[in-house]
Amino acid sequence: MKKILLASAALIALTGAASAADLAARPYTKAPVAMASVYNWTGFYLGLMGGGAWEDANSPRMQGGFVGGTAGYNWQTGNVVFGVEADAAWADVSASASTTFPLFGVVTASSKTDALGTVRGRLGYAVNNFLFYGTGGYAWIDNKLSVSALGVSVSDTKFHSGWTVGAGVEAFIAPQWSIKGEYLYRSLSGENYFGGTVPSGTLNLHTVQLGVNYHFNGPVVAKY
Repeated sequence: MKKILLASAALIALTGAASAADLAARPYTKAPVAMASVYNWTGFYLGLMGGGAWEDANSPRMQGGFVGGTAGYNWQTGNVVFGVEADAAWADVSASASTTFPLFGVVTASSKTDALGTVRGRLGYAVNNFLFYGTGGYAWIDNKLSVSALGVSVSDTKFHSGWTVGAGVEAFIAPQWSIKGEYLYRSLSGENYFGGTVPSGTLNLHTVQLGVNYHFNGPVVAKY
């Protein structure tokens, strides 16, 4: 019996080894590579923006808010993004001062910017969905100077042109939507009001604005 058991065990062991040898080797499957999102800033965009402005001057100084629209186009090569952008806004940026003159009583002079805008170039560096950029170009404002005395008020409106420079950061928050924050320094040339009798001198404004843009080229693409 002992010999029979040993022979049976040997037979079972040999049969099992042969069956294992006949099994095909398990194929090796490479783990899938995670898909990464790449943000492409190239394309046309439209947006809304608004913010605050204050004159670079002592009191009384012009200050107030504005709201308007933006249009632009970006080109991207590698991480470098460059483009052009234009904006225009309705504004309520003003200041006034009063003094007393003999015969005329209290005389009040006020200055109010009711529109402003820029046409600028942008140059930036993209880090995933963030764009850090510098910007500069042409700036303009539409300004009205008014003088009131003895119940009578006269005013004159002038268009001021100049330059602007600044910086900002923009970030995609959805496949075609971005938000941005931006600071601009605007220097506007002086104009002569009331037939050249009242020169304004150079007007320098600081502005801080926030905006939201819609990008038409669907900036998110996926790659392995």
